Amino acid sequence: MLRRLVEVIAPSREDFIVEIGPGEGALTRLLVERCDQVEAIEVDRDLASRLDLPGVKIHCADALEFDFHAFPAGMRVVGNLPYNISTPLLFHLASFSRRVRDMHFMLQLEVVERMVAAPSTPAYGRLSVALQARFRMNKLFGVPSGAFRPPPKVASAVVRLEPLAEALEVDDDLLRKAFSARRKQLRNALPLAPEHYRALGIDPSLRPENLSPEDFARISALVKV
Repeated sequence: MLRRLVEVIAPSREDFIVEIGPGEGALTRLLVERCDQVEAIEVDRDLASRLDLPGVKIHCADALEFDFHAFPAGMRVVGNLPYNISTPLLFHLASFSRRVRDMHFMLQLEVVERMVAAPSTPAYGRLSVALQARFRMNKLFGVPSGAFRPPPKVASAVVRLEPLAEALEVDDDLLRKAFSARRKQLRNALPLAPEHYRALGIDPSLRPENLSPEDFARISALVKV
């Protein structure tokens, strides 16, 4: 599975690869075979101290707090993300979308389905909108639990994120408010006047889960004004 992940990443010698959570270095070793510039972020000091691979620079740090501006623009970010922090980590990484060429992650299948979900589907929510406003995303392949040691109780999948040429500006506070009341009609979920909905051409009887990322961007622009 790791070799399959490396094949879909298709790194070249000149790529700048950032790996999040290398652990014992199983993926790292395959990446450094094909790329001359690999840097890894590992929060566990013991693991970081043992991961001594030629051509790999280790940053002992928490990826949730790491400033990815430290790396050159055009970086390619990869990793088997820790499932317990995957959602906040994805929000953090999204703020650096203009600096990445692409990102490839192995994640819990449920999270990947939320990332790529379409409006008006059960999995569609704040994470879907926040990421789809910045990235084109594709679920690449599933990963069976038997590929891990020990096997987790959840299914996994690999997803690719590629920054959009023009990212949408979506206010995260607006998303929080909207999806905390996802079953309510918009007129009751968001603080907009009737004339605002008319100006936007949005039916106030719809629910937040029915709106596209483009709709949320237009509402964000109106609220900002």
